[in-house]
Amino acid sequence: MFYIIAFILGSIWGSFANVCIHRMPIGESIAVKRSYCPKCREKISWFNNIPLFSFLILGGKCRSCKSKIDKNYFIVELISVLSFIFVYHFFGFTITSLLLAILSIFFIIIFFIDLKHFIIPNTLTFPLMIIGFVKSFDPNLNTSLFPNYLNSLIGGVLGYLIIWLIILFYKKIRNKEGMGLGDAKLLSAIGFWFGWISIPFVIFLSSVLALLVVTPSLINKSKEMSSQIPFGPYLVLGSVLYLLLLEKIFRLLI
Repeated sequence: MFYIIAFILGSIWGSFANVCIHRMPIGESIAVKRSYCPKCREKISWFNNIPLFSFLILGGKCRSCKSKIDKNYFIVELISVLSFIFVYHFFGFTITSLLLAILSIFFIIIFFIDLKHFIIPNTLTFPLMIIGFVKSFDPNLNTSLFPNYLNSLIGGVLGYLIIWLIILFYKKIRNKEGMGLGDAKLLSAIGFWFGWISIPFVIFLSSVLALLVVTPSLINKSKEMSSQIPFGPYLVLGSVLYLLLLEKIFRLLI
């Protein structure tokens, strides 16, 4: 029963994530307007806007203008559903699950916005920082996953400073910015959520993933060393990997 609830909630929040991903970068309200087709601007009826199922039933096309619907809409909803089910499977019906579900939605929205627009809105990172720090005052949370308030505070400050120093150093050497402050705020939020100990691992894992993805493009010259590359998605993936490998990391440290 709870898996079904996790599926339904994940699909609903995945649909909301799609609204945020589409509207936030262009400054549209995420709460007032009804969903509409980006091509013909026709409002979408509720029965044509059922998460996951409507995309499949309509064959990935708008019912009004028959233009193709971006497959990312389906992918976002699917990832959201899987993340909710995954969180419930491992943490059950707990506050930890609620927090991780919230984090997963923020991560999904940040991932796809930065991937397409090369920005990470403050309206996403600032709430993440606040939630990450405030939750650290609850002593009843999963202490192996979430840090205490001092650890959280150090993690938040450290995460921001590391990226800020990289930006400063790169600007001194190359006389231009290599990363954005959005990345610094995102890493700060991650530090607030998981403490200072997570920062080096997230940076390492994110950098390795970015290197693996970008290197082939550099070799075949479809990208240059100066090409703009969004680092936010790699920070998100690095954080997810950190959480998946958390138990092994603690064993290694002990």
